[in-house]
Amino acid sequence: MEQNWVVTAKRADFQAIAQRFGIDPVTARLIRNRDVITEEEIRRFLHGGTADLYDPEKMKGIPEAADILLDEIRSGGQIRVIGDYDIDGVCASFILLTGIRKLQTYLCTQDDKSRDVQRSKAYEADADVRIPDRIRDGYGMNPSLVQQAIDDGRTLILTCDNGISAGDAVALAKNAGLRVIVTDHHEIPFIETEMTGSEEVITDSTGKTAKGGNGSAPGVTEKKKIWQIPPADVVIDPKQEDCAYPFKGLCGAAVAWKLIQELYRKAGMQETEAEEFLDVVGIATVGDVMDLCDENRILVKEGLKRLHWTGRPGLLELIAQNGLEKEQIDVYHIGFVLGPCLNAGGRLDTALRALALLCAETRQEAAATAAELIALNARRKELTAQGVEQAVQIVDHSEIRKDRVLVVFLPECHESLAGIIAGRLREHYGKPSFVLTRGEDGVKGSGRSIEAYSMYEELCKCRELLTRFGGHPMAAGLSLPEDQVDNFRERINAACSLTENDLCPKITIDVPMPVSYLRMDLVREFELLRPFGKGNPRPLFAQKDMQVLSARVFGKKRNVLKMRMADPAGRTIDAVYFGEADTMAQYIQEHRKLDIVYYPGSDTWQGRQKLQITVQAYR
Repeated sequence: MEQNWVVTAKRADFQAIAQRFGIDPVTARLIRNRDVITEEEIRRFLHGGTADLYDPEKMKGIPEAADILLDEIRSGGQIRVIGDYDIDGVCASFILLTGIRKLQTYLCTQDDKSRDVQRSKAYEADADVRIPDRIRDGYGMNPSLVQQAIDDGRTLILTCDNGISAGDAVALAKNAGLRVIVTDHHEIPFIETEMTGSEEVITDSTGKTAKGGNGSAPGVTEKKKIWQIPPADVVIDPKQEDCAYPFKGLCGAAVAWKLIQELYRKAGMQETEAEEFLDVVGIATVGDVMDLCDENRILVKEGLKRLHWTGRPGLLELIAQNGLEKEQIDVYHIGFVLGPCLNAGGRLDTALRALALLCAETRQEAAATAAELIALNARRKELTAQGVEQAVQIVDHSEIRKDRVLVVFLPECHESLAGIIAGRLREHYGKPSFVLTRGEDGVKGSGRSIEAYSMYEELCKCRELLTRFGGHPMAAGLSLPEDQVDNFRERINAACSLTENDLCPKITIDVPMPVSYLRMDLVREFELLRPFGKGNPRPLFAQKDMQVLSARVFGKKRNVLKMRMADPAGRTIDAVYFGEADTMAQYIQEHRKLDIVYYPGSDTWQGRQKLQITVQAYR
């Protein structure tokens, strides 16, 4: 596939930054390319730790929520945590449940030390968790889950990774006399009024519209957003317009952890006690594909440190059964090995399996659950591969292949896999892709996009065909009647303004740097930029006119090409390419000199370390 190579050209005094922080000017440029500008930002980026995390008190609602929770615990309240079925929701549920129980133990211990306090029923509060079933319940808190809490005698509902759009369910709980605390990180729902002439069009954040009269003056269009905050006792979501928290990009588990931090502080516990959850916060941040910038970088960096010496039986068993060593765990292993296992239960069975794994108290208790999750993930991969193969066949052997936006209907596909398959189609064809499946109430689907195509905005152009939709520029979900599938495909493509250049995959190069500049100490210095992931990609460099001196294909799937390359000055270096190795080997036979995009690293052989580059792209 043709690619568009683009060099990042952000400016700064790289020599001065390098001198100030004792780093190479190339490293200084890499940091500037990630929009880290001020001296304080650079210091936090390079050396930030737990002391640099923001104060949870700054997040709107957290002090008030902590007071309410302490009151519930001290008065023997019955707390129901309602989470979500993905990795973020499961991790958030675990943090809240475990944090509340640990606080109860602490308060009881403090009470026992005091002769002036009679314990009675204080601190005998009960906390439990309910996680919705993906198929039966759908996403988040709903009236059925609220009714369960009422029937079970719960006195407080505490949501995590959901609830911001559950106004009706929250109202039901409040009318029944329950306290409700919402903790979430998703976008705030809104009603948008658009006045044109004498007509008022009201559009909510799910795409539903209504019309009314008494609009503005003829020819004048005015827009106004009315935020739809659920009627909870407290709503915690950093994306609220009047929330002063400095960073808006936290995952749901991180928001829940901030509440536990404040709860511990108000109860008199050491604030460092809350840091025991950082491994789980790090897993959730990576697993929910949050941008690894600002506070998230610190959370993941500190989370990885704790993962390397974790004592959690469930994580130890999951790591071991995946053939990994805990000291080696990196963002990659969370994103592509451990995370998918924790997500698999919520996709094909129940997310309570993943929660049980995190809560396990012994390796023996965790072993069977870890094995079940790994088996579910293997099944998920198998079903995904089948779905991708089927989708590719449909595209390649129909008129769909000519579309700029792919819409593929897989009636029998499990709806939880639609988004994954859409993502694979986007990668394969370089086009925005929707995968639709048949559900109980019509057709449901998920889409994955490219940078040049705002999926949510484009769905707004087809809103009258849809029963429901929502999402972001890069991903979206939708529902529609089955008899509108073909109309949707036609309309979404008719409205598409993507050009051939937009559809050409873009590779962003940090620095056009010759391999002759590489040194082992510089490669080690690049480790300061970790953890790499979304929002903080691995640094990429480019070099023209590299000559391939030798090449050999390795691997059972013939997906590794090892090479010896030389730059125009004659300096040689080992190189490796992962992907369609035979294709590149054939390309080398026809083009002995290549321009390459690469990232540097090292290879250890018989105890000796030497420089090696990994080729990401070539032409």
